[in-house]
Amino acid sequence: MLDKKIYDEIFSHSFTIPIKVVFWDGKEKNYGPEGKSDITIKFNKKIAISEVVKHATLTLGEAYMDKDIEIEGSIQKLITSAYTQSDSFMSSIKLKKFVPKFSHSEENNKKEIQEHYDIGNDFYKLWLDKTMTYSCAYFRTPEDTLEQAQMNKVHHILNKLNTKPGESIIDIGCGWGTMMFTAAKEYGLKAKGVTLSQEQYDYVKNKIEEENLTDQMEVILEDYREIDEKFDHVVSVGMFEHVGETHLEGYFKTVKKMLKPNGSALIHGITGQHEGLGVDPWLVKYIFPGGYIPDIKENIGHIMDAKLQIDDLEPLRRHYQKTVEIWRHNFLKVEDKVKDMYGERFVRMWDLYLQGCAASFESGNIDVIQYLLTNGPSGTAMPMTREYMTDLDRKTAE
Repeated sequence: MLDKKIYDEIFSHSFTIPIKVVFWDGKEKNYGPEGKSDITIKFNKKIAISEVVKHATLTLGEAYMDKDIEIEGSIQKLITSAYTQSDSFMSSIKLKKFVPKFSHSEENNKKEIQEHYDIGNDFYKLWLDKTMTYSCAYFRTPEDTLEQAQMNKVHHILNKLNTKPGESIIDIGCGWGTMMFTAAKEYGLKAKGVTLSQEQYDYVKNKIEEENLTDQMEVILEDYREIDEKFDHVVSVGMFEHVGETHLEGYFKTVKKMLKPNGSALIHGITGQHEGLGVDPWLVKYIFPGGYIPDIKENIGHIMDAKLQIDDLEPLRRHYQKTVEIWRHNFLKVEDKVKDMYGERFVRMWDLYLQGCAASFESGNIDVIQYLLTNGPSGTAMPMTREYMTDLDRKTAE
């Protein structure tokens, strides 16, 4: 009885839209503003409130994966509502007591990356686009397909860097190599990629050989901290989220170390625009082991400590929301195949992740920001105004 009273109190402050809850005893109650609800939370069994208070997202996420909780209607809409409501259990620091700590040694980083990315290329091929890009796309127009938007993102980054043929570039956390291949084939750069994922390394290495680009491109399976070379440009997309809170300072100092004098770096990553915990226990346990999302103040502090200078900041929150929504749409088309490969619990886990991620961007709980940095006084090797970025983007699109 006490558990139900506390649930009632929590739900009373948690939603900006009408939500119906069916408790384990069959009793129903509506929460949020008055009106017809198109979302129902159904408890198939009692979930101890003590576990929810200790680590809410982990407990409720696992309950959904195990079918102890069912949700009828849009999970994205539900979570967006909970994040938007300032008194919600999703936003309350009091309910975020369980914050795991991780060692981000080179050995642990390799293990964490492989746990997520080495599920298998066959899995990601099912719902990513042909570029095999697993990061925020860039939609120049509402009509852009996901593949077009991913290539827009690659060109947007390389255009921001204002690269010149013959210059060198390294991609830290190179994924399946789209950035590298575009840099080499379309921009005439000498490109190197570094990854800790065996699956990604094998894929990129084979493609380099198949396309006879071994004189212009190289991929290595190594920790980025071991690289002892200088480059004209550094790119890192969706990487610093894996670095960990205690290693962010070292990450930006490594970027500085890799750059030639007045070289430029484009760092693209998920960033909070408000202070708060950068760790979600459910995400860390099931999706991104060791993951940590820094806020913008943290990153700027580390950039200054590394003696890099900021040339440009661009938030792409709406672009990532749309990207994840398309991924989820693609995922639903192949969920039967995924179920055959990994089981129903895995399908529910990934669907929850994709919808929760979209909701987090939609509500502004998290953002994704591109940091254009220079190793020297800002803009020394750049045009005087930012107009060159849009001019090059337009020229590339044409």
